[in-house]
Amino acid sequence: MKKEELKVKARNLLDNYLQMNNHRRTPERYAILDALADMPGHFTLDELGKKLGEELRFPVSRATLYNTLNLFIKLRIVIRHHLASTTTYELCQPDGGNVHQVCTNCGKVTEVRSQDVDEAIGRLHLKRFKRDGYAVYIYGICSTCQAKITRQRRGN
Repeated sequence: MKKEELKVKARNLLDNYLQMNNHRRTPERYAILDALADMPGHFTLDELGKKLGEELRFPVSRATLYNTLNLFIKLRIVIRHHLASTTTYELCQPDGGNVHQVCTNCGKVTEVRSQDVDEAIGRLHLKRFKRDGYAVYIYGICSTCQAKITRQRRGN
């Protein structure tokens, strides 16, 4: 699904939730939704705040960002990842899940597409549970850190 389609779907989901629960449709919620939909891959709370404040000239408080992201997590618009030494977020992809390579040395996260993992997850027989997505984390050391470690060992 393309970014624009995801954005429209997320906006409709938010509209419906706010209307059904008698919540206000604040400009902050929609500005945050638009900003995070334009973020490339994983992002931190600070990166999203910076995008809103500096690039879009729509600064919001850290509390508003945090509370809005928690609402978006509840609605499955956003997924939160607790990785290595930081927490990151990303727009949910309704067409399956995500496989992440996480470097335990530098914290770099790389997303990997894997048909094999998609198929294996699809074959899982879950009892009394409807899966709507998944995230797989593979921890190790990235090639950049491996090269640095090798150089350091040679230098000793």
